[in-house]
Amino acid sequence: MSRRIVNGVPMPSWPMRGFKGLVLLVFCALVVIPFVAVISTSIAPNKQVTESGGLVLLPDSVDLGAYRSLFAGGVVTDALFVSIFVTVVGTLLSLTVSCLLAYALARPGFTAGRPILLIVLFSMLFSPGIIPLYLVVKGASLLDSIWALIVPTMVSAFNVIVLRAFFSNLPNEITESARIDGAGELKTFAYIVLPLSKAVLSVIGLFYAVSYWNAFFGALLYLNDSRLWPLQLVLRTYVINDTQLGSAELGTERLPPQASIQMAILVVSIVPILLVYPFLQRHFAKGVLTGAVKG
Repeated sequence: MSRRIVNGVPMPSWPMRGFKGLVLLVFCALVVIPFVAVISTSIAPNKQVTESGGLVLLPDSVDLGAYRSLFAGGVVTDALFVSIFVTVVGTLLSLTVSCLLAYALARPGFTAGRPILLIVLFSMLFSPGIIPLYLVVKGASLLDSIWALIVPTMVSAFNVIVLRAFFSNLPNEITESARIDGAGELKTFAYIVLPLSKAVLSVIGLFYAVSYWNAFFGALLYLNDSRLWPLQLVLRTYVINDTQLGSAELGTERLPPQASIQMAILVVSIVPILLVYPFLQRHFAKGVLTGAVKG
């Protein structure tokens, strides 16, 4: 049987293409079905969840009782606000500090650039241990403070290197023309460099946002007050460790099955990043490859 040729490239036979499509369909099902089961269990009626043993694939009807319980003013509501604050404020601060540091390291006239760059690279290769980091946070009086979730991880060495590579590859003529017009370094950076860096800033901002949103280990180390727990620590405590959520934690007397509550927490922790990602996906190739390959 002759093989079909497209643009000089032999195409696989129909049986082989069908087999590859079937394998791809199986892998997609392995990814999609658990996610659908999580959503279905969180919105299924209480009776169906109880009768199915805690996992529903196709709900008989939609019941949002689990979500109403989560947002009744209990620990999950507090954790959601903490996670939003940490993600938004932390991302803005991290982007600001990382961009300023990377731009300074990218300037050819910065005399201390090479030693500082070596320090940044050293911190990327050798991370501090848990105990020294805890002692630093304690010495800075950040224990049981929401800033303990932001300050210790504010700057990522990898993101600084990517930003520096991107800034280094910007045409020098642009910054030189700004200086001729009387603009200083900060004005050049704010009005010339940043508008040209939207792609890489979107990617690095998403990296920081995902990191802050998914972080839980810092809260586990530095926070004793459960009112300051982020959503991921609540997810770890009440879902992964299978700790029961009662009326005291949720702030409501009418409690749905624990499986519905756990699946609802999981959905709430995943959906925000899924909603943001599609808007920034088109910047990934341009932002990361421009900053990493050319540098």
